[in-house]
Amino acid sequence: MQMENFAPFMFLGLVLIMLIGFPVAFSLAALGLGSGFLAIEMGWFPASFMANLPINMFGILSNELLLAIPFFTFMGAILEKCGLAEDMLDSMGQLFGPVKGGLGYSVIIVGFILGAITGTVAGQVIAMALISLPVMIRYGYNMRYATGVLAASGTITQLVPPSLVLIVMADQLGRSVGDMYKGAWGPSILQVLLFAAYTFMLGVFKPHHIPGVPKSERTLHGWALWGKCLRGIIPSAVLIFAVLGSMGGLPGIDTAIATPTEAGAMGVVGALLLAALHKRLTPSLVWDAMVGTMRLTAMVVFILIGARTFSMVFQGVDGAKWVEHMLSGLPGGQVGFLIAVNIFIFFLAFFLDFFEIAFIILPMLGPVAAKLGIDLVWFGVLLCVNMQTSFMHPPFGFALFYLRGISDTLFKEKRIDKPIKSSDIYLGSIPWVLLQLLLVAIVIFVPQTVTVFLDKEEVIDLDKVKIEAPVSDQPDASSESEEEQQKRIEEMFKQNGAAAPAAPASPEPAK
Repeated sequence: MQMENFAPFMFLGLVLIMLIGFPVAFSLAALGLGSGFLAIEMGWFPASFMANLPINMFGILSNELLLAIPFFTFMGAILEKCGLAEDMLDSMGQLFGPVKGGLGYSVIIVGFILGAITGTVAGQVIAMALISLPVMIRYGYNMRYATGVLAASGTITQLVPPSLVLIVMADQLGRSVGDMYKGAWGPSILQVLLFAAYTFMLGVFKPHHIPGVPKSERTLHGWALWGKCLRGIIPSAVLIFAVLGSMGGLPGIDTAIATPTEAGAMGVVGALLLAALHKRLTPSLVWDAMVGTMRLTAMVVFILIGARTFSMVFQGVDGAKWVEHMLSGLPGGQVGFLIAVNIFIFFLAFFLDFFEIAFIILPMLGPVAAKLGIDLVWFGVLLCVNMQTSFMHPPFGFALFYLRGISDTLFKEKRIDKPIKSSDIYLGSIPWVLLQLLLVAIVIFVPQTVTVFLDKEEVIDLDKVKIEAPVSDQPDASSESEEEQQKRIEEMFKQNGAAAPAAPASPEPAK
């Protein structure tokens, strides 16, 4: 076998071990090490090449940017458990409930707000389903719509800053986290509008699927209701602006006064204050948040180590050249490349988690996108929009798994009258996956949805550039006479303690 043919075999092996179901981090490391030893045996690179692996591992663990992940995870875990979702859903549900689809609107809005605060899909879907699903069923909401809107609104957190996925994207693509956050605001807002538009159209054509809640069911009215809504939203908004604004992640803020890690640490302090404000800051809450943060951080680190082992060997056998040659030759230029990559990522998300895709696949695609002239912030946000679907489609749609478990719990606790069918959960997710794919198409063909909030690059017109030389204090030698030049030379030599050379003899006039 020739070395140029080995990279496709490594990629095929990657796909096969993903299908086995063994933990991805260890599978990647085993595949990378086995391929590396085979490459040494075949003489494709020396044994000293594998000696770079410990240095690579140390480089991963000393990356300060990735230190932001445990901070943001800890912040989200605290806010997830402090009752913020319950208060928001209760107040928003009463505010929008009488409108057709009002409970759906409240779930979408609260999902967006919680996504900007917590950043965790699992906690968001579980918290919203526990509160809203029994209410929707009680007032006659279509089961497929109810499960679909809960799952889709929970996945918004992967796109809304401060998303952990965007931090990983920024690290892998070599871009600032602040720029990645700014670029994600446009698609985030657009996705909420798409979800709300679908709910509105459903209320027009099938109003019996999303009926309004009778006004008599509201326990709060007037300023009491608005006050409860604002008490849940304003402190959260202050935390969002403080964390994201300090790291330059909000539109209109050009400078950052804190690194992502420092902003995450400040967010943890804010989360603790919010939990104390809700009177739910207990040792058990902090302990549970710490355990959840430890598990997620350990998972991310081990996946990154396994991915780095695989990618180092893959690069050593010229896998990057193979990927570049294969993708750069696609018809359609940038658009063709983006369409092909997003189709590939969509189907890959059936089997891989978003962290695994970011660590394994993105390092292969990023250099090709850069050579095609694609803005890497736009590229990263686009893939993040696509990877949301990994939570929504089988066989590993984790948001659907969470709903399946919560629905069983609600039925056992007799909070709902009948169990929810798995078919309703899976079929209910289809319209929302299509809306997410529609957003992918919009971002591809309208890149301004990402770039509109980014800082504009300063364009310099070379035709208008003027070069002005500074005026010298020294006299112009061309305007001096020969005697003046000789005196100036003698003064220079006197200052340096040397004898001045004799003046050249004047040529005799021609006869």
